[in-house]
Amino acid sequence: MSQTIRYPEILDLVRRDGKVTVEHLAEHFGVTLQTIRRDLSDLADAGRIERVHGGAVLPSGTINIGYEERRRINAEGKRAIARACAARIPEDCAIFLNIGTSTEAVAAELIHHRNLLVVTNNMNVANILAQNPDCEVIVTGGSLRRLDGGLIGDITKASIAQFKFDIGIVGCSAIDPDGDVLDFDVEEVGVSQAILSRSRRRMLVADHGKFQRTAPARITPLAEIDMLFTDRPLEAPLAALCAEWQTEVVVGDQGVSEIPAHEAAGDQ
Repeated sequence: MSQTIRYPEILDLVRRDGKVTVEHLAEHFGVTLQTIRRDLSDLADAGRIERVHGGAVLPSGTINIGYEERRRINAEGKRAIARACAARIPEDCAIFLNIGTSTEAVAAELIHHRNLLVVTNNMNVANILAQNPDCEVIVTGGSLRRLDGGLIGDITKASIAQFKFDIGIVGCSAIDPDGDVLDFDVEEVGVSQAILSRSRRRMLVADHGKFQRTAPARITPLAEIDMLFTDRPLEAPLAALCAEWQTEVVVGDQGVSEIPAHEAAGDQ
């Protein structure tokens, strides 16, 4: 199999899983480890992936991945997260959904919820929930970011300050091993912080790939999040920290915390 045929599939695997290993790719394609290492080096040189020990991950740093590409990354995992999150959102409440492909997935799972008031700075979320006749949708003002339909800036934060939400649901670009929730756009970070400050209950939706990336701007520590929805169990050290902080972790469609607090505390 030629390199040009392998490259797109390697990229698809990285988008789906967040990380690939040299050994797995060599077995998958039936080629040598050295061949895969050359493939990964070429893709890294082109800026398509980032090489790590034993394999590769999606690129990170100071610039986020394009929005359409982010929509394709781990789409099924995001749907599982969204189903679990929507199951914890009662009817007859006021919520905020911010910018992101994961929050858009949550919006799609709320199509049949009744008597919701949804405030959003995400034009895509507004368009999705326009299909629900039992949902009142309020779109904040702000500067339109055309690449992803997001509204940001001081006008957005001023709009958010007019509300008190039962639930605030935010996404992010990365989560550090110490539990810091991160993003790339400083203005978007300010909006996320405003949402969380006006929410009685704070929810974060983040697939496993977010734990393998970095970003420069800090939104909040996980200690300030009530519920984290993800698609794979956390590494033991971070799971133990979440238990200590009383941050409930819900994995995919399981709908239950991955590690009960007393068990995680025992692993420290």
